[in-house]
Amino acid sequence: MSLQEQLMQELKTSMKNKDNVRKNAIILIRSAIKQTEVDERREVTEEDIIDIISKQYKEKKQVIEEFKRGNRSDLVEMTEREMDILLEFLPKQLSDEEVEEIVRETIEEVGATSMKDIGLIMKSVMPKVKGKADGNLVNQTIRKIFS
Repeated sequence: MSLQEQLMQELKTSMKNKDNVRKNAIILIRSAIKQTEVDERREVTEEDIIDIISKQYKEKKQVIEEFKRGNRSDLVEMTEREMDILLEFLPKQLSDEEVEEIVRETIEEVGATSMKDIGLIMKSVMPKVKGKADGNLVNQTIRKIFS
């Protein structure tokens, strides 16, 4: 089953179960997909959908910090639940150790020797972890290795 079909199926199920948070999260994903199709005048691929969901996940992660600073625990809880729903549609996320292993292999591949090569390392690592790890985590891992 394609990701589009899976999203539609989950939307129907959440509507039947009156799960508004889940329904709203899926509607947001579907509307972002539709917007991309309209803007770019093409059908989206599975990879495009994963990029869209990853972007929404990253945005929600940033919003949570704002809610925490504003002492809005109700919104933090709801946003965390939405993030859990988004994770269901993303590939399994890599652990810190797996990201570190990929970064170390890539450093060897490109022959990086210092922090000056961070751009080259990031450019090589990101396609390997696309949708499975956040760019900030990769960046922090590189910095940790070279410190």
